[in-house]
Amino acid sequence: MYRAKSILQLKKLFEEGVITKEEAFLQANHLAHLLQEDYNSFVTILDNVKIKDTDNILSGIPYSLKDNFSTSGILTTSSSNILKDYVPVYDATVYKKLKKAGASLVGKTVLDELAMGGTGTTGHTGAVKNIYDKERMMGGSSAGSVASVALGIVPFSIGSDTGDSVRKPASYGGVVGFKPTYGLISRYGLFPFASSLDHVAIVTRNVHDAAIVTDVVKGFDPKDMVTFKSEEKLEEKLGNDIKGKKLFYIKEICGKDTYKDSNDKELLMVIDTFHELLDKARDKGFIIEEVSIDKILLEALYPAYMCISCAEATSNNANLTGISFGPRGKGDTIEEIIMDARTKGFSELIKRRFVLGSYILQKENQDKLFLNACRVRRLIVNKINELFKKYDGLILPCSGGVAPKFSDTTEKLSDRYLILENHLVMGNFGGFPSISIPFMKIDGLPVGVNITGRVKEDGLVLNVAEKIEELTGLKDIYSEVGDSNV
Repeated sequence: MYRAKSILQLKKLFEEGVITKEEAFLQANHLAHLLQEDYNSFVTILDNVKIKDTDNILSGIPYSLKDNFSTSGILTTSSSNILKDYVPVYDATVYKKLKKAGASLVGKTVLDELAMGGTGTTGHTGAVKNIYDKERMMGGSSAGSVASVALGIVPFSIGSDTGDSVRKPASYGGVVGFKPTYGLISRYGLFPFASSLDHVAIVTRNVHDAAIVTDVVKGFDPKDMVTFKSEEKLEEKLGNDIKGKKLFYIKEICGKDTYKDSNDKELLMVIDTFHELLDKARDKGFIIEEVSIDKILLEALYPAYMCISCAEATSNNANLTGISFGPRGKGDTIEEIIMDARTKGFSELIKRRFVLGSYILQKENQDKLFLNACRVRRLIVNKINELFKKYDGLILPCSGGVAPKFSDTTEKLSDRYLILENHLVMGNFGGFPSISIPFMKIDGLPVGVNITGRVKEDGLVLNVAEKIEELTGLKDIYSEVGDSNV
């Protein structure tokens, strides 16, 4: 059984004749069906896929694709009722490149509706359950993509990351989530959420696999104006010497004494284990220092993100009217038809975000809300770029604890929620390459650590991450749920 094998492990099995590419797809398909009812990873599972034999390293490797990437002839819903019957007539560039490479698409994965949200609970086909504890969230919005890899169904998945939509659920699922530099991978065919923040991202079992997949799908695309040509082979950057590489962490987010008065045992365990990891990294040759950033600026991360993302989402999704896309609404006028279609087609969360976005974009509010949020974004990016002149990367815990329960309530004004749970958005604000890897467990539930680096230095970020991965002892972990039925 190939379950939970990495790309390189599965490739070796192909070469040794232990398993054929056809058998690998059939086993992935079987697992997808077997585990679907319990975890809800997929919107669509493909049963009849023609295996394409190529000389690419991804030839015959099963994978999953977030259901907000256009796939010609395959249902593509973005987990929204307004697109529940939409079948595109064109392929996203990423999907086209993977088809050319010979990778085998197992299915399209569940996301938070229209990729808006961080819980994995708002998709029109239901919530994605955490693979370590079904009473907990998988996180979002790339919930199904992470679950499909964490369950061992596929070695990799393609997701999207607008605020932390791959990296945070990867932390909750004990896998690797990599968001490359903005523009390294084409977004043509990705349904836009917030265009200035949207990134194509990769979910894998380990850092090496993330480099392999990115090498295949990256590069300039005339259909996406922000893409750029890249000749760098990221896989070749792995294994380079890291002695003397300088990393920093932010005192206000994860200093040793930042939460000394907290009664949150889970949070304190994360902070303590994080600093133990830093000590191990120093022993391996890293230089790691603490820096301080104005707390007021850090507290503005989440509200600035919400202003910018809601405004851009409202504009980007204005075409979902029930006329151009979606089930036709009822009414005697165009306005009534659109009102009916959008009222029935969107969940309450999406409607709230569209109302917020519309309010933020009103002429009288633009300067106070939208443009001020953009100014905050620029201040944050300038500060991080200033630090990147001295340091090679930023290292922080992905969150203050394990995946929350569906029944959890959070104190949204606490430092843990407002700052520690939302700092990953800095990678989207600046378009920085950013990767999350598992680094600890609390009662068997994983928590990730994140490394972010300078724009277009994806190879260095991956190399640093692989060295940190070696120190964690949590490479290639997965939940063994369902093994007795396989």
